Amino acid sequence: MNRNDVKLLASVRNYPCVSVLLPTYRMSPENRQDPIRVKKLLKEAADRLQSEFGKRDAQVVLDRLGELSDQIDYHNTLDGLALFANADMARIYYLPFAVRERVVVDETFATRDLVYTLNRSPSYWLLHLSEKHTRLYDGVHDSILEIKEEGFPMVHEGPGGSAPLPGGIGVSKSAHRDERHRQFFRQVDAAFGKSALNDRRPLFIAGIGRYHAFFDEVTQHKGWLAGTIEGNYDKVSDHELGKRVGPAVADYLATSRQAVLTELSDAVGAQLAVTTVGVCWRLAQEGRGAKLIVEDGFEYPARLDASGLVLTPADDVAAPDVIDDVIDELIEAVIEKGGEVAFVDNGSLAKSGRVAMILRY
Repeated sequence: MNRNDVKLLASVRNYPCVSVLLPTYRMSPENRQDPIRVKKLLKEAADRLQSEFGKRDAQVVLDRLGELSDQIDYHNTLDGLALFANADMARIYYLPFAVRERVVVDETFATRDLVYTLNRSPSYWLLHLSEKHTRLYDGVHDSILEIKEEGFPMVHEGPGGSAPLPGGIGVSKSAHRDERHRQFFRQVDAAFGKSALNDRRPLFIAGIGRYHAFFDEVTQHKGWLAGTIEGNYDKVSDHELGKRVGPAVADYLATSRQAVLTELSDAVGAQLAVTTVGVCWRLAQEGRGAKLIVEDGFEYPARLDASGLVLTPADDVAAPDVIDDVIDELIEAVIEKGGEVAFVDNGSLAKSGRVAMILRY
């Protein structure tokens, strides 16, 4: 899952869009309950759809949800599961953190948890630098998935790698080897640039120190670098490598969250920030939101007036005219208009109504 997935889901407007979310378990025996809980939530979705549309009209969406449930790999789940389906599409995502169990039926998909994944446990790139196999990974939290495109995994096959170094009087083998390593990691950087095109994320580097140094010399992506994990990981499994990079990601996240609060404070001083859900909603619709900042876990059921600009809090979440969580809609509106979203710890925005927005103007 990446930002392009979120943008695709957030762009969908087609009632009914059904989102089924639940926490799952990675290990037995706890994960034996996951299929039972999925079945229960799918029945809840079926009851809501059939009550509103009738059995025949609801069947297309229910069939898609059924197909998704058949694809779930319960032996390799993470901490959360998200199913999205409407009459035109269906998607399944395994999430690296627990989500609140619920079924959402709305005009749009409940993408908040996906955005949350990309912010609380940000999606990142991981390059494992090695002579044998330099590998590229798509990572979220401490879970990584190897990307096999643009020549990855890449092997250093020239002199100093799998081929012997030249010999002879006056030849400096070490200088020759170092230059060949620079050339190899320059190729790695170019291949990474093609894979990561239009998908800028934090970049973490794993490998021995001298490989870090060579890559740092030649990379065109220094602005992406977020952390390094030193060591020889040639014989380490992907699962273990993900565990090793986890602390570096956590450190980056903590620093980023503090930077967001500092950025907000500066924007308040410059009178380029607003607070409370209603004000943020209205200005987001006008495209003025540069960065939306939301507390973890903050939800806000509401009704919209005829203008689509005024919110009224609502308690009856299941009512057809109630937006289950207007924060999810607010997130989508900001992203749709080119803004960013960041989450901060609960209590960080207590004086701001738990949400704030930095404005473009």
